[in-house]
Amino acid sequence: MIVMKFGGSSVANRAQIEKVRHIVAAAKDRKPVVVSSAHKGVTDALINTAHAAAVGEDDGGTAVIEKQQSVATSLGCDAGLLEPLYAEIRDLLRGIRLVGELSPRSLDYISSFGERMSVRCIADFFAREGLQAQAFDAWDLGFITDGNFGRARPLPGFPERLQAAFAQRVPQGVVPIVTGFVGKNEAGVITTLGRNGSDLTASLVGAALRAEEVQIWSDTNGVMTADPGIVARAKSIPHMRFDEAAELAFFGSRVLHPATLLPAVEQDIVVRVLNTNRPDHPGTAISATPPERDDAFTSVAYKENQTVLTISEPRMFESVGFLAKVFTTLAEHGAVIDMVATSEVSVSVTSHDTAALQSCEPAMREFGDTDLREGMSILAVVGRGIHTTPGIGARVMKALAGAKVNIEMHSFGMASNNISLVVKDGAIARAVPALHDALFEGE
Repeated sequence: MIVMKFGGSSVANRAQIEKVRHIVAAAKDRKPVVVSSAHKGVTDALINTAHAAAVGEDDGGTAVIEKQQSVATSLGCDAGLLEPLYAEIRDLLRGIRLVGELSPRSLDYISSFGERMSVRCIADFFAREGLQAQAFDAWDLGFITDGNFGRARPLPGFPERLQAAFAQRVPQGVVPIVTGFVGKNEAGVITTLGRNGSDLTASLVGAALRAEEVQIWSDTNGVMTADPGIVARAKSIPHMRFDEAAELAFFGSRVLHPATLLPAVEQDIVVRVLNTNRPDHPGTAISATPPERDDAFTSVAYKENQTVLTISEPRMFESVGFLAKVFTTLAEHGAVIDMVATSEVSVSVTSHDTAALQSCEPAMREFGDTDLREGMSILAVVGRGIHTTPGIGARVMKALAGAKVNIEMHSFGMASNNISLVVKDGAIARAVPALHDALFEGE
């Protein structure tokens, strides 16, 4: 058995879905389980419509429904296939408009419709084209989560629930088309795993079913040495270790969800990243023991829209418990920290959650002077040989200096496989190509 996850660009329209059908049909002997995202742009449209409804600008969902229906019509789906979901969308938007508020619970609810509509269209299309398929909402296959809206995770016992549900609900010879990104809590309320959470759904399903491998199908030739949208000469990476891929996902790689690899690591399942538009390309195989490589570097990644909070206090030098107090305060305000750097008299942390850092800054003033800076990016150079290769730091710093990029903060841990730096958002377009040229092109 294999699990095949297709992202929004892979199921954007009929032409792309035709490609997906051929890919799935070619893998029929491997008993594929398909996890699908929403059609490209639909989830964003749903979220934008909900925000508009909360301020009284509800169009009844007309625009987003027309967007979805255009895909369904192009696939030849019956006009009434999605009507129950359309009615549900209209009712929900009316409720949001009347209340004048978009709660985390309502946001997850409205966000769920993209996947729920896409799997029904895709399964219907596959079946009419001769590939037996059936749509499933993930919660009907045991995907029961906690109540953490926007970042939900399955409750303990998920593998057993999924195995039992598959045995009872999925007919032999039928390809299940399963919603990614969504679940339900024990009260039956819809939750989401966060943006790009379909990757995580695929990995969790693969681990629970002891799949041969989990395939992540997107619009790039696997994991690349840099974002091809910034570096035209970026190359595909044939093989990677789990820890390298996890670092890249965490530090902004657009290919994988940061949590995707954890279930696969636990079951030692290969995760293969492939290109829907070039199914013949081998892509990237991520595993615990890939073939050895001579090069020290794997990829350059970046994560924009970070905020940096710095607490400066000369008395923190040799002060017992100072950092414990700082991180306890951050935890109390729900701040998720991406990067940390300390000196004798200061500590700096970064987070993508600006509001959380803003809320805890007044409390931090009890520990010292504070400085909050928005519009920053984490730039990460990842590679399995970084900590054993002399001169790596010098090459990185020289490349950035040549591109006139100022380094605001940096971190490199003992035996680490990444060097992390903070630069201004506006410097990314110069920094990433400069690093790629210096590390991968020898320029």
